[in-house]
Formats: sequence, C-alpha cells, structure tokens
Amino acid sequence: MNRIAAIGVALMSAPWALALSAGTGPDPGTQPARGGAAHSVVIRAQSLIDGASDRPRRNVEILIRGDKIVEVMAAGTHPLPPGAEVIDLGSATVLPGLIDTHTHIYLQGEDPAAGGYDVQLLKFPASYRTARAIVAARRALEQGFTAIRDMETEGAGYGDVGIKQAINEGLVPGPRMWVSTVSISSTGGYALEGYAPEVVVPKGSQLIDGPIEARKAARQQLDHGADWIKVYMTHRSWLDAQGALVSQPTLTLEELRAVVDETHGWGRKVACHAYNGLGLQRALDGGCDSIEHGLEISDAQIAQMVRQGTWYVPTLQVYYTDWDPEDTDSGKRDRKRVAVHGVSFAKALRAGVKIAFGTDVGGFSWSQPIAAEFSREVQFGMTPMQAIKSATSRAADLLGQSGALGVVAPGAFADLIAVAGDPLADVSALEHVQFVMKDGAVFKSAPSAAPAP
Repeated sequence: MNRIAAIGVALMSAPWALALSAGTGPDPGTQPARGGAAHSVVIRAQSLIDGASDRPRRNVEILIRGDKIVEVMAAGTHPLPPGAEVIDLGSATVLPGLIDTHTHIYLQGEDPAAGGYDVQLLKFPASYRTARAIVAARRALEQGFTAIRDMETEGAGYGDVGIKQAINEGLVPGPRMWVSTVSISSTGGYALEGYAPEVVVPKGSQLIDGPIEARKAARQQLDHGADWIKVYMTHRSWLDAQGALVSQPTLTLEELRAVVDETHGWGRKVACHAYNGLGLQRALDGGCDSIEHGLEISDAQIAQMVRQGTWYVPTLQVYYTDWDPEDTDSGKRDRKRVAVHGVSFAKALRAGVKIAFGTDVGGFSWSQPIAAEFSREVQFGMTPMQAIKSATSRAADLLGQSGALGVVAPGAFADLIAVAGDPLADVSALEHVQFVMKDGAVFKSAPSAAPAP
C-alpha cells in the first residue's frame, strides 16, 4: 500500500485533527499516472518555521504538487488550484520534516539483563534483527524524522541497504535513509570482546590492519551501497590516575587517510566516531567529514574543525542514560563523559563549528522520544531556532541536500510535520509531533481536507 497513513486513527483529540472528507480526490500517496497532472495539496497553518528563516511566518498556505513544494504564500492571497485538497492545521506550528544524522536502526537500546549487545550477534537471526530494524524505521517517521543517516548495522551486514530500498519502493514505511553499512575499525577496536581467544565470535564492525586493508574495506562497503563510510577512531574509554577521560585510539593516520582518499574518490564522505584525544586528532588530520560524539574537544581541535569545515554531530542525550553505579570505574567514566561533553558542545557552538542534529538512537530505545536531543542542545547554549535548524537546514547541508530537504520552500520535497505547541517557546514540543507528511503523502494524523472553492 503506497499510502502509509494513519488517517482516521491517530490524534483525533487534537483541536485541529478532524477526519478527512470523503470524495476529495486521489489519495495523497498515490502517484499520478504517467503523463497525468500531479495531485495538488494545500497546507494551511497559523505558524510556519521554515528551517531557513530566523523568525516564524504567520498564517501561511503551502502549495504542494506531487512530492514537491510549489509555493509558500500568505493565506488567502492567491487562488488555489481547482480541486486541490486543503489540509487546515489551524493553530499548529508547521516545520520541515526533521533529520537525525546519527541513528542505529539495528540497535534497540539493548537491555544488559537480556544479554546486552552480544546476544543480538550471537543468537538473533538476521531476519529477526531486520524485522526490528523495519519497526525502528517506522518509529523514526512516526516521530517526525523524515530523513536519517544510519551509522552502521552493528554486525547485520548490508541490511540497511535493503531496508532503504524497501522504503524507497514504498514496501515499508520509513524515512529517507543515508546508510553506512558495516563500519570500519581496527583489531582490538570493537565488540564482541571478552571471549576465550580460541573462540571465534562475530564482530560489530569490519576490522582492518594497515592502509591496504583499510582501502579495501572502504571499497567493499561503497561497492555494496554505503552512502557514507563510518570509521571508529576511538574505542574504549576510561579515567586515568588524574581523573581525565582517556579513549583508546584505533586506526592510524595512514589507515584513515586511505579510507578517506578512497571514499572521497567515489564522491562520498566519511564519518568518524571519536571521543577525544589522539583518536580525535587523527580523525581531523586524516580528513574526516564529520566528528561523531566528540565528547571532549580541545580549543585547538575546535579551531581546526572551523578551519577545515568539519561537521560536529554531538549526540548529547544518549550519554545521560544507563549510567553504571557511581562507585564503579565505569560509573565514574559515565559521569565524566557528561561533564566534559556539554563544555565541548558550548565551545564548539561559540566558535562557529558546523553542528548537525544526531541522537545515537538505537543506543537508547526507539520507544523513547528521539527529539529529547533538542532540549540538551538548548541546555548547552543553542537557541530553540538554532536547535531546529540543526535538525533541518543544517542537517540537510551535512547530507548534501540543501534546498531539497530541511526547508519549507519552493522546489523542496514535501516533507512536513506539525506540533500543537510553539517549539520556540518550549523546544520539547517537538517530542510530540502530531502530523507527518513525506513526499506529499500524509503519514500521520487526521487533518481536515476539502476541495478548494
């Protein structure tokens, strides 16, 4: 079924959520016949945050034809196309579809009591893990995230490529996906770990040693459909005798440069997981396009990021979950991560580092609100509008989709969401998305629609 809609089911209690009128024309998810005219839809709302402007617009109409936005205009200033479907969202705030640039659909916030990370690689069939990932993709769309960059499959091979294809073909609901497939680390640089040395266990990443293996791994992953290459530049972290955070570096500079050179030659980009220290420095010197997490970034490293145009995807909220007990070494490490992370984020923001919204969801359960990250961004210095842009126009820029995603503007894809409150007054309103449209098709809620007069 091409139309992935919850119309008539979801959120009927919202003041602006009324049932669709019968006989209003074709299903918004139905593609026009070859050579036929695309179906027109008009979205009305009292407030629009368009992803690019610094202030919201009031009382607007958004004209959509097919899967693209044609015009954004003041309500009532232009005649509507004959037979257009009108969706009046009343007092709602409309925004571009949100973009999460760091997700893991193949992770589910694994419960340590149920076997934690290891059990999924050791006991779960690939088919079961893929079924869970399909549910996670739908969950992203339900929460208003119409595009995601998924940062590796955690031992599930190239399953993300297939899910992306199924979404694009309309077989399953989900956001637009940019995928990074298997990921790359070095020997001793990723789980599974702690088993007897004579027992061969699966790994959650493709492990390499030396520039030749590094380049070959990048070629393999690109050849099998990776949009981005994900590289682990740090692995374990702990506190030293002085209480400072230390992170184990993984790839050498020469290994990373081989990955970056090969990936850039394909016209694609490299994301580097890097907590701090030597591994993060190698990531910058090796030409990574984005630093993921960046728990502790020095002033010199921030200046280098600004100079090189390196993106920062901080994933703040995930580090506030599942702390170990305070009197344990791991518990002290967990608390130190949080203590340095917010400081690094605030310094990077003030310095003008390019920051894109990312959550590491999958590291926490998909049943939790993905948009809780917005409140952390605001806590550490972003204005609500800056936070919204980090998940709209700025995230689109990271993905090479400026003007196509993350904005409500002519020529952009018709990916829209709406919330009942004002996210500029309380950014947590984005945790309660009540209307979702992707590609001009309503996915969530039951707004009113009637033919234009």
